[in-house]
Amino acid sequence: MIFKKFWSAFRAQLNKIANLFWEADPIAQMRYEYDLAVEQLKEGRTGLEMYRGLVERVTRQVSDGRRHVEKLQAQAKAYLKAGDRETAAKFALELQRAKRDLAQNEEQLKLHESAYENNLKKIKHANGRLIELRSRIEKYDAELRMSEAEAEIAAIAESFDFDITTDFGQLEHLIQSKIDQNRGRARVAADLSERGLAEIEAEERMEASLAEEALTELEIELGMRSPETTPGSESVKTLGPETEKQSE
Repeated sequence: MIFKKFWSAFRAQLNKIANLFWEADPIAQMRYEYDLAVEQLKEGRTGLEMYRGLVERVTRQVSDGRRHVEKLQAQAKAYLKAGDRETAAKFALELQRAKRDLAQNEEQLKLHESAYENNLKKIKHANGRLIELRSRIEKYDAELRMSEAEAEIAAIAESFDFDITTDFGQLEHLIQSKIDQNRGRARVAADLSERGLAEIEAEERMEASLAEEALTELEIELGMRSPETTPGSESVKTLGPETEKQSE
C-alpha cells in the first residue's frame, strides 16, 4: 500500500515535470511530434515498398501460370489431334493442377492488390495530414511569435507612458526644475545688467566730450589748429562785435 502511494506520488511528480517541458515550448513539441510522424510514415512507406515487391512477385507468378496453362492446353490439344490419348491425358492432368495453382495465385494477387491499395491510400492520407500539420505548425509558430512581439511592444509602450510617479518621471521633473532655475538666473542677470545703463552711457558720452576737448587743446598747443578755428573762438568772435554794438 505504501509502495503504491509512493509510486503514484513519483508518477505525479514526473507528470508535473513533463507538463513543464510540454508547456515551455509547445511549437518545439509540435515539431517533435511531427518529426515522429514523419519517421513513422517513412517506415510505413518502406514497408509498403516491400509489400509491393511481394505483389509484383505474385503478379509474375500469375503471368507465368497463365502462360503455362496456355502451353499445357496447346500440348494436350495437339496430342489429342495426333490420337495419343495417353500422353494427352498426362498433359490434361498437369493442366488441371496448373489451373488450380493459377486460380490460387490469382486469388492471392487480388487480395494483395486490394491490401496494397488500401495501405497506399492510408499513407497518402497520412502524408496529406503531415503536410497540413506542417502548415499549421508554421502558422502557429508565426502567430505565437507575432503575439509575443505584440506583448513586448505593448509592455514597452506602457513603460514609455511615464508620469510623475515613475522614476523616469521624477527625474524628468527634476531636470525641468533645474532648467527653470537656470533660466531664472539668466533672466535675473539680464535684468540686472540693464540697471544703470543710462548712467553708464551718459558717463561714456561725457568722457568722449572731455577727450575731444583735451585733443583740441593739444592741437592748439602744437600749432596744428588756431584758436579762431575752434568752435569756442568763433563763438567768442561772434559775440564780441555784438557786444560792442550794444555798448555803442
